[in-house]
Order: sequence, then C-alpha cells, then structure tokens
Amino acid sequence: MKIARVTSQKQGETDRLLSSLAARLQAKGVALAGIVKDLSHESSFENGCDMKVQVLPEGPVIQITQNLGAGSDACRLDPSAIAEAVTRVENGALDGAELFILNKFGPEEVAGRGFVSAIGRAVQLGVPVLVGVSGASCASFDAFAGGLADDLPDDANALDAWCNAAIS
Repeated sequence: MKIARVTSQKQGETDRLLSSLAARLQAKGVALAGIVKDLSHESSFENGCDMKVQVLPEGPVIQITQNLGAGSDACRLDPSAIAEAVTRVENGALDGAELFILNKFGPEEVAGRGFVSAIGRAVQLGVPVLVGVSGASCASFDAFAGGLADDLPDDANALDAWCNAAIS
C-alpha cells in the first residue's frame, strides 16, 4: 500500500501544491483519479470558504460549498455536491489510475463519509494515494491510514519524488 499525506501551515498551500502537481503529472501523461481544488475560482468570502473542485482526470468542476449568507458561521460544505463529486470519482477512471489525489481529508472523511470509500477502493486496486490533510485532521487521517501513510513536506520537489517513486 502506497499512501501519503501532505500538510501545510500556510493558508491555501496544500491546495496549490496538489493542483499544480496534478497539472504537471497530467502533462506527462500520468493517469489520475480524485479531486483537486479549482484554483481559478475566486472565493466570494473573506475566509476563502467558497470552493470548487475539479474531478480528475478531466471531469467536471463542482461547486462544493453553498452560500449561507454573509452572517453565517455554519459549515458551508454542500453535502449533495460532495456526494456528486464522490460518485463521479468512484464511477470515473479509478480502475485505470496510476495515482489517486484528494485535495483534503476533511470533516466529512473524519466522520467516515466523503471520500473514505474512494480512498479505500484506490488502495484495494493498488493505486497510490496522496491526500492533503489539514493540521486539525492529521490524527484522524493517521488513524484511518493505520499509521502507514508517509508524511510529506509541503514542497513540490518532495511531492514529485514521492509520486514518481509510487507510480514506478
């Protein structure tokens, strides 16, 4: 089983690293599955909690947050949009993928939902898995991965090296 996580303390850095990595790998012809943040989408909220993701390899861009109004401090994740993204990933190119990338192991995954089944299926198929994990979810991800995940630095060269080794 090849599984790794990357965490950055810099706001938005994990998303930037994984989205850029996916673009580089696709340009080299690597078959990808999963999702990455759509970096071209500009959040309409100051805290950046307005997000679109791209289903890999070339699938649709899906808005996974909902507008709850300017004064709301509730979670903006849209459960139906997350479910759509999960379904598209699971019904997509996972069988032929050389690498599975998930932009964030977040609250849905911590609760055993979201992309947990897609990660499990990738592992079952022998597809290497690279996951972005926020600091708050690291312990939950490590428990989920049974302590078997490599902890990668938030560095493009380190991610490239791990992916190249995992794919070959």
